[in-house]
Amino acid sequence: MTIGDALAAGRRQAGMTVTQVSQRTCIRETIIRGIERGDFSSCGGDFYARGHIRSIARAVGIDPEPLIEEYDATMGAPRAISAADVFQPVTPVRLKERRRPNWTAVLVVAVVIAAGAGVYLHVAHASAHKAKIGAVPAASTHHKQTVKATDPAAHHKPRRLVIDVAATQNSWIMLTSLTTGKTLFQGMVYAGQSRRWTERHGVKLEVGNPSGVVVTVNGKSQLHGNVVNPVWLNLALGQTGRKAHAHS
Repeated sequence: MTIGDALAAGRRQAGMTVTQVSQRTCIRETIIRGIERGDFSSCGGDFYARGHIRSIARAVGIDPEPLIEEYDATMGAPRAISAADVFQPVTPVRLKERRRPNWTAVLVVAVVIAAGAGVYLHVAHASAHKAKIGAVPAASTHHKQTVKATDPAAHHKPRRLVIDVAATQNSWIMLTSLTTGKTLFQGMVYAGQSRRWTERHGVKLEVGNPSGVVVTVNGKSQLHGNVVNPVWLNLALGQTGRKAHAHS
């Protein structure tokens, strides 16, 4: 029995239609029908095909691991994928014409230089004015500068990862510790629900329907753009606010 036959049989045994499986997994019906026929061309590559197989198998109540092993044996083992593979075109665009000077960058530099000169003149004028008024305002200014420089909040760094997931559509979520490999959460977050985790060490966050959830880490958004296929992100202290990896 092929992978597609096993998934189709599991779906029928669960009494589900292709539409119901699509709603539960957030995978398009055309992709599900293709997989049941043994056609993985619309999945977008081996990486996404494995994710779709796993999501469909869990939705219909069968073990996905034997199917993944069969896929790897027949289609080839998956390769590592980077965030650039998910959020950039697979084939880079090659420009035939010569690169033109970046006049925008030149203009920005000119504006920065002009602004710096203006600030310098303003500060110099203010300093001369305060010197004429007396020494007391100068001492007050020095006190304010000292307080600002020694303010501990200016050097505050987060000691924990505060991960928030708010779902606008149903999405499968899995959270795994990068230190121990332990699964911290695995399941569906349905539309209108939200979850929060606070971790001291790095974690891997897997998202089955990225376009249906808002993911923030320490208040910074982690998913940008209309991402349709499942993704995963490596999250660690010092790396919040930028993409790490794609979903596995």
